[in-house]
Amino acid sequence: MPIETDNLLTKINSPDDLRKLDKTQLPQVAEEIRALIIDSVQQTGGHISSNLGVIELTLALHYIFNTPEDRFVWDVGHQSYAHKIITGRRDQMHTMRQPGGLSGFPKRSESPYDVFGTGHSSTSISAALGMAIAAQATKSTRHSVAIIGDGALTAGQAYEALAHAGDLSANLLVILNDNEMSISKNVGGMSNYLARILSGKFYASAREGSKRVLEKIPPAWEIARRAEEHVKGMVIPGTLFEEMGFNYIGPIDGHDLNTLLTTLGNLKDRKGPQFLHIVTKKGKGYEPAEQQPGKYHGVSPANSKPSGPTYTQVFGQWLCDMAEESEDLIGITPAMSDGSGLNAFAQQYPDRYFDVGIAEQHAVTLAAGIACEGKKPVVAIYSTFLQRAYDQLIHDVAIQNLPVLFAIDRGGLVGADGATHAGSFDLSFLRCIPNIVVMTPSDENECRQMLTTGYRHNGPSAVRYPRGTGIGADIESELTTIEIGKADIKRQGRKVAILAFGAMVEPAITAAEALDATVVNMRFVKPLDTKVIAEIANSHDLIVTIEENSLLGGAGSAVAEFLLSLDNSTSIEIMGLPDKFLDHGDHKQMLADCGLDAKGIITAVQKYFPA
Repeated sequence: MPIETDNLLTKINSPDDLRKLDKTQLPQVAEEIRALIIDSVQQTGGHISSNLGVIELTLALHYIFNTPEDRFVWDVGHQSYAHKIITGRRDQMHTMRQPGGLSGFPKRSESPYDVFGTGHSSTSISAALGMAIAAQATKSTRHSVAIIGDGALTAGQAYEALAHAGDLSANLLVILNDNEMSISKNVGGMSNYLARILSGKFYASAREGSKRVLEKIPPAWEIARRAEEHVKGMVIPGTLFEEMGFNYIGPIDGHDLNTLLTTLGNLKDRKGPQFLHIVTKKGKGYEPAEQQPGKYHGVSPANSKPSGPTYTQVFGQWLCDMAEESEDLIGITPAMSDGSGLNAFAQQYPDRYFDVGIAEQHAVTLAAGIACEGKKPVVAIYSTFLQRAYDQLIHDVAIQNLPVLFAIDRGGLVGADGATHAGSFDLSFLRCIPNIVVMTPSDENECRQMLTTGYRHNGPSAVRYPRGTGIGADIESELTTIEIGKADIKRQGRKVAILAFGAMVEPAITAAEALDATVVNMRFVKPLDTKVIAEIANSHDLIVTIEENSLLGGAGSAVAEFLLSLDNSTSIEIMGLPDKFLDHGDHKQMLADCGLDAKGIITAVQKYFPA
């Protein structure tokens, strides 16, 4: 019997409860979920536009399929809030992205309904196909569903998985959630096709009408079917998926629950690879998000207040200033125009701005090609996403010693976004690459100077800066450089020297006042200022290195390697992020928990000089 209540959502603690409802009650549930997401995200911050767009799809999926036995893989992962609400986490939504609370992404350790952890895009089809293959091997009848959208189909991995899936008989359903937007506006022929052609109703209605008539005349139907394949090849990219071996269905209205339920019910009974294309509206039901879906992709809590320009904004201003001075500058981003601070540059210099979609590998090799022709490309990319283009960084840029500047945002911990988005490893994986210059600014003005230095350097360079605001340093308007490989002694002390990298200079200075320690703003991870390190080693009993990067193989390791080459007995303490993945939380508290604050530095030093 259907549940009878004014508030249906309070009675839904699992998908089993959802399935007890009559399908006529689902629109009410959708609106209750929509209200809950808007309310909770305003409190905790998080992703709002993408989640509001998939509520009806989420309800229909859980209503038709038998989760968690049937597997849902959400791509990118920030469209899973309705999924979390339905799967027993409704009362925890106020803890989203908070210390000890729900993750902002699917997480296997959080719920049996989160069958695959996601945070980066375009992995869902590969993972779901793997699950379908495993089900086939064990004679299981469970279904595997990949929900991909938000621009994730612009990445090459998605097509690699589609090509493989089409060669197999595994039961896989791929759902393309086409909302005409990625985080920034989609680019490329495929996205434009999907937006212009597949969202129209003409093809779907004409095809079905003709099919009903011609099927009654078998010879005519066969001729029409063959002709249709040629026509579809000219007018609809659905043919691409069919040529890959998928049965393509769509486009359908992703907010029409009746159509979704019927279509998913039909597809559930079909064998082999299926592809369903739905069209949704990002931010559905919340006017501010509908009008500005990019702005409301990720939002901060309603009571949060910026304390000054962020490093991202400092980069964005520098990019425009440098572009005015240098006509050779080309700006490149892999679908992160908003997040990386390129919007103003894109408006002022549209002919020199390239958003390549979620295609980090392509972004880096594109930059290499541009650099070969005498231009000066700047690749604006998050640290966590640069990991996806590591081969291109080495093979296409560094080996050829090309002048590509990498503006690496979100270096270090990223607070509420958690382990999938943390930039914990870039100093380690960058410093082992020959030819590259790696810089870590300690404040906003030094960031600007280092960007200028990297841009004017005739080789690969990287400026790695953290998320959020800096210390509030005055920012000079001139485009000035600093000497490559030159550290800056900030404070002269005795016995103990703290060699700080990037944002760790500030807590190092605070700790040094209590310890009467020397503080060196190292500025360069590569090349190291070995001259100043040697001088420090000869005049101090203990060297402490501190960085917001993995302890393993990072800047501190570089200092230790150099000290081994010296005939010196100076002790060294390397401080950094521990050898584990750190969950989401408050950034300041996370640093403190890792000992990367003034108190932690003092405690580390006191081990060597007990009272």
